[in-house]
Amino acid sequence: MTHATDRLRTEITARRDDLVALTQDLIRFPTLNPPGAQYREICDYLARRLGKRGFDCRMIRAQGAPGDGDRHPRWNLLARREGAVPGDCVHFNSHTDVVEVGQGWSTDPFGGEVRDGRVYGRGACDMKGGLATSIIAAEVFVDLFPEFAGAIEISATADEESGGYGGVAYLAEQGVFAPERVQHVIIPEPLNKDRICLGHRGAWWAEIETRGELAHGAMPFLGDCAVRHMGAVIEAFETRLYPAMAARRTDMPVVPEGARSSTMNINSIHGGEAEQAEDYTGLPAYCVPDSCRMVIDRRYLAEESHASVSGELRALLEDLKATRAKFDYRLEELNHVAPSMTDRAAPVVTVVAAAIREVLGRAPEYVASPGTYDQKHIDRIGRLKNCIAYGPGILELAHKPDEWVGIDDMTQSAQVMALTLAALCLGNSLGTFGGSAPSPPGV
Repeated sequence: MTHATDRLRTEITARRDDLVALTQDLIRFPTLNPPGAQYREICDYLARRLGKRGFDCRMIRAQGAPGDGDRHPRWNLLARREGAVPGDCVHFNSHTDVVEVGQGWSTDPFGGEVRDGRVYGRGACDMKGGLATSIIAAEVFVDLFPEFAGAIEISATADEESGGYGGVAYLAEQGVFAPERVQHVIIPEPLNKDRICLGHRGAWWAEIETRGELAHGAMPFLGDCAVRHMGAVIEAFETRLYPAMAARRTDMPVVPEGARSSTMNINSIHGGEAEQAEDYTGLPAYCVPDSCRMVIDRRYLAEESHASVSGELRALLEDLKATRAKFDYRLEELNHVAPSMTDRAAPVVTVVAAAIREVLGRAPEYVASPGTYDQKHIDRIGRLKNCIAYGPGILELAHKPDEWVGIDDMTQSAQVMALTLAALCLGNSLGTFGGSAPSPPGV
């Protein structure tokens, strides 16, 4: 181990309390999405901190993006620290939004409680712990090596939990992730400290509406129940579509194991009369429902295609239309994300892999995510392929009650990130930590 590597790891360990406190501070911003609360407040907090370390901080509002408005504007932070000489730009991207709290918590979801070596709270794992980890790694590195080459960027972005269109997608459209501007991107999503996530499955969201005929609920034979038609759709899913999807397997290294097959979640179903206003306490009217709507979330494999996924569902609905009396439907695509995968030989992959070996003493596991994350926009819009997800946290804890991130995991992940910066910004050969890096002050 070189003096430089040793000094980086030692200094990160010394700042463990600062890492915990930063994670707690971030958790205490209730940046719930929807609706997109306190985006500006958390960006202002980070800008004040990073500005003290010489980062040039820009606030970027995603004007006109989905969800953006005067009440809940979509604010993003882009912080950049230039090195002393030209070189590659290494960019850490984290989202600031968190999902709803839900039930079943034993601690304050926005309290940032520390217990048994863990920090608890909504977003602790996904992914404020990762954001804090990348900041500590970058701060330690620039403190010890102010004459580094290239540039370091940290972005804190909006709306990843609802597609990222008010965050990374918007920044990518503005050229932030253009390959001539940024060369390496690490997204500290919670994929476990010994894993490198190369990409994710594809996703297709759609709404299905079955149609019927309105009639009095006491005489349903005079109408046509759209909910019963939707029941036939669900039966077809259970007997035909779900078995077909389960039989498909991918060569993508998707985790957990169940995600190696195609999957589909029924997000919601609503049929009949809309819910009454909160101040109404009476019974609903007696009507045969003439409409029933379902939203589906279909996750597909690299071996499938957008056309085959949507075509398979439409063929199922067309078959019901041909065989079931009075069956009629509407199918509308809500969103589509293609699968994304970075090559295992990409520079950022090889460097992070070497850093994991150095810190953890073992080779990393290469995985793909079951769900999409903001790599999709960096890849498709930004045209930057040299992008991975790497960060602390256990994937299965995301969006769960009593969400937490391990303090040891954050500390070790910060060491991996700092060693990655050393390899990319100090002139070392890619993937090594024993080259001719300059010594930090005092070494």
